Amino acid sequence: MTRRTVRIAMNGVTGRMGYRQHLVRSILALREQGGLDLGDGTVLWPEPVLLGRREHALREIAERHGLEHVSTDLDTVLADPDVDVYFDSQVTSAREESLRKAIAAGKHVYTEKPTATGLAGALELARLAQDRGIRHGVVQDKIFLPGLRKLKRLVDAGFFGRVLSVRGEFGYWVFEGDWQPAQRPSWNYRAEDGGGIVVDMFPHWEYVLHELFGRVTSVQALATTHIPQRWDEHGKPYDATADDAAYGIFEIEGGAIAQINSSWAVRVHRDELVEFQVDGTHGSAVAGLRHCRAQHRGATPKPVWNPDLPATEVFRDQWQEVPDNAEFDNGFKEQWELFLRHVHAGTPYHWDLLAGARGVQLAELGLRSSAEGRRIDVPEVAL
Repeated sequence: MTRRTVRIAMNGVTGRMGYRQHLVRSILALREQGGLDLGDGTVLWPEPVLLGRREHALREIAERHGLEHVSTDLDTVLADPDVDVYFDSQVTSAREESLRKAIAAGKHVYTEKPTATGLAGALELARLAQDRGIRHGVVQDKIFLPGLRKLKRLVDAGFFGRVLSVRGEFGYWVFEGDWQPAQRPSWNYRAEDGGGIVVDMFPHWEYVLHELFGRVTSVQALATTHIPQRWDEHGKPYDATADDAAYGIFEIEGGAIAQINSSWAVRVHRDELVEFQVDGTHGSAVAGLRHCRAQHRGATPKPVWNPDLPATEVFRDQWQEVPDNAEFDNGFKEQWELFLRHVHAGTPYHWDLLAGARGVQLAELGLRSSAEGRRIDVPEVAL
């Protein structure tokens, strides 16, 4: 067995997502299992280079996990010929410029979404990467969740017949920060720093709908700021200039309609923090992060509306749990594995910067729809 080291510059690992999901649960988890076996006698050994602005925070993480390489100088790291891959999980406003530099340096790039602050910038990144001949990928973690993978299994099996509608609920109450610390960083609520739930979540909804049901062809959205004042990490009040809730209707090629509510100002009364209900002519299903429940048309009860009598049926008991039928690993880790195989073995991979641009487009058009109060067509994007 030949071990081949792949050095990955990881920018933004001091943030919650960059640290927990990408460094600890993906790259370090791969190291703990002995590397990534490519199946041809080669094992990839990921060697992270921790990159960011706060050297003390980077060094603390490196010491905690026994890592060697830390830097606050992006240009120097990108000039290092031994660095193979650049990964970005910075704040949105800083991402586009860093990705441009990495592409220009000839590094393969893997990045969180959104890839840019606007569609023009996102498409330019995809063009630059194509012209440079590098491999590139965008994190699309939701489709790797166990619940949505079970839902995809039902779709592929034709369980739904003709899909009629998709209803999604996402969100939870993010504390304002005055009497309890907020569980999301304050920049998420400042538009000038790239915050906002439309920018954050509509790219997710684009690839979830695209992968499972088809391309989104129109969007009608209402974005709003329910909580106009919040308190930052230092207890200082600030104006929340970004939207913290969005209510969207999406048309999908083939005729299905999706309605998805996204909110950081909602209290949870459902089984999981995100759930999708899919209704079709032959059956329905409800999928969350881990679970998926289904009801076939042959097992569908016949409810009768009668407000004069109390309901005697327990509707949740009328659904069947979809079995795992497989071992599910961490979704972020699984996509990292696919991307690293793509980089070093050329295996197929379609979650690229062009796919990321579709997400940026949907967010941009969603905000425009909200501002103009109308439904907007979503044209296909291409290089």
